[in-house]
Amino acid sequence: MVKLYKNLKALDWLLIALIVGITVAQVYFTMELTDQISNIVGAITNVNLRTNVFGEFVDWTRISDLTYVSTLLPVYGVAYGSAEALQAALIAVQNASAADIWTEGGFMLVFAVCAALCQAASGIAASFVASRLSATLRGKVYSKVESFSIAEVNKFSTASLITRTTNDIQQVHMANILVLRMLIYAPIMAIWAICKINASSGELTLATAIAIVILIVCILAIMLTVMPKFKLMQKLTDRLNGVTRENLTGIRVVRAYNAENYQQAKFSKVNDDFTRTQLFTGRVMALMSPVMMLVMNGLTLAIYWIGASLMNAGEIEYQTIVSFMTLASQVVMAFLMLLMMFILLPRAQVAAKRINEVLDTPLSIADPETEKPLTEEGTVEFKDVSFRYPDADADVFEHISFRAEKGQTIAFIGSTGSGKSTLINLVPRFYDATEGEVLVDGVNVKDIKQSTLRDKIGYVPQKGVLFSGTVAENIGFGGKADRDEIIEAAKVAEADGFINEMTEGYASMISQGGKNVSGGQKQRLSIARAVAQKPEIMIFDDSFSALDYKTDKKVRENLKEKMSGATNLIVAQRIGTIMDADKIIVLDQGKAVGEGTHEELLKTCDVYREIALSQLSKEELGL
Repeated sequence: MVKLYKNLKALDWLLIALIVGITVAQVYFTMELTDQISNIVGAITNVNLRTNVFGEFVDWTRISDLTYVSTLLPVYGVAYGSAEALQAALIAVQNASAADIWTEGGFMLVFAVCAALCQAASGIAASFVASRLSATLRGKVYSKVESFSIAEVNKFSTASLITRTTNDIQQVHMANILVLRMLIYAPIMAIWAICKINASSGELTLATAIAIVILIVCILAIMLTVMPKFKLMQKLTDRLNGVTRENLTGIRVVRAYNAENYQQAKFSKVNDDFTRTQLFTGRVMALMSPVMMLVMNGLTLAIYWIGASLMNAGEIEYQTIVSFMTLASQVVMAFLMLLMMFILLPRAQVAAKRINEVLDTPLSIADPETEKPLTEEGTVEFKDVSFRYPDADADVFEHISFRAEKGQTIAFIGSTGSGKSTLINLVPRFYDATEGEVLVDGVNVKDIKQSTLRDKIGYVPQKGVLFSGTVAENIGFGGKADRDEIIEAAKVAEADGFINEMTEGYASMISQGGKNVSGGQKQRLSIARAVAQKPEIMIFDDSFSALDYKTDKKVRENLKEKMSGATNLIVAQRIGTIMDADKIIVLDQGKAVGEGTHEELLKTCDVYREIALSQLSKEELGL
């Protein structure tokens, strides 16, 4: 967790120094309060002795005369033993009055208020520092995850990344508050109190030391028992989030197949595992309170027992024992706070490690140190490109080569799993090619900054993705289009009609994930968003599948008219969508088995001909 502290700012370090100073002041006032306890007990004792014990039987003007004091021994000798001891007691109580009690009580109140104010100030400062650090970590984790390629996201899983950004940082936040308060306060308090205790009585100091050793041994045993379970709990949190997210995402399928019981069983298993782990740690941690009470009560008994013996021997006074009892409690509580912190730190340490794993993960796709200047415009070229997913045994596709000139339309078709979508995902660098080169505008995409590359691309995914916000905000998501350009992009995508039928038109709200629009509407809004980018290269990953044939044709006509200068890369299942393409590449089992126009492939490529005949008749194909 210490590694995370490099994210602290200069103001945070200044506040930490201030916390140390405030904590020292708090301990000082607490120690002074302890001294005042001894003083007020002494004042009360002296007033009681003057009023109720010595009273009118003592001539206070003669107590300096030891002979006179000796005459009082028959009455008070049992309590004080000698004339000298009795004389010392009489001198101590000679001027005792109720005003002394009020004075000492006033000092106690002042020290108590000062200690409380210091505690509040250090708590506020610690919360401020911990909150700023947590905010910084959330921002950095979020930014790092945004820079991840699909490979890194798949490595961690979406559920785990969400947990690390929320739950894990919250664990670190709570631990940091404890560290900033207890890790500073407890050692100072313990050392200061031990020094004062040792000055009071060696026997009582030994009793306190034994109690502390017993407490440390018990707490360490508890800590070693629960530490492995804390690590397991974070992993189980990931699994719980994963199962919950999967169920919510696929709720329609779950209900369609009456699989609620099956999903409930999956959730129950993960939930039960998590609950059992929580119960175990909770039960073990529950031993903390009785152990603490047992040690505290045992120490109290030992102090009063030893203290009574020392009082009888005349080696110590009652108020010293009361003061010592308070100091001993402060020492035990200081060690207890430290141990409690070390109990909570393992879980925070696990969380910090998981956060650092995200922050320290090397990016498989990174910007070049020096960006090469682009030599062409609107071109895409694959040179003997092969791709294999990380840790996979075989290539998804291999030895793919083609070139798309500015304004051309290149289409990809093939059976499911032939690698069409993966292939075009190499152009915006969602993945990097395993072998070969992918060139955009004459330059290898690895030598172009990602922001520069993606600024030239309009990407329409296979599954339309919308974000919470207005229709206009979704279409203008890339930040390049004004109001008129957003409306024009919607018209190109044949979305203007249904948008104007919505309650507030372009100001109508889209729910998260586009749940309040149909699949076809979602897809057209996604196309409009890409058009609004005014890109050099348009990528359509089976983006017309949710559209009816009439709308599909109209959208393609609009794109041809309004986006004539853009290079189009289209993945499609429909022959009708790609018949007019300048070049069609047919993929089968990861290999390019055909390349040419629609008419050429019907004559030369059996795979393409088979796909075409499965969708259209010979008459429609002109065969």
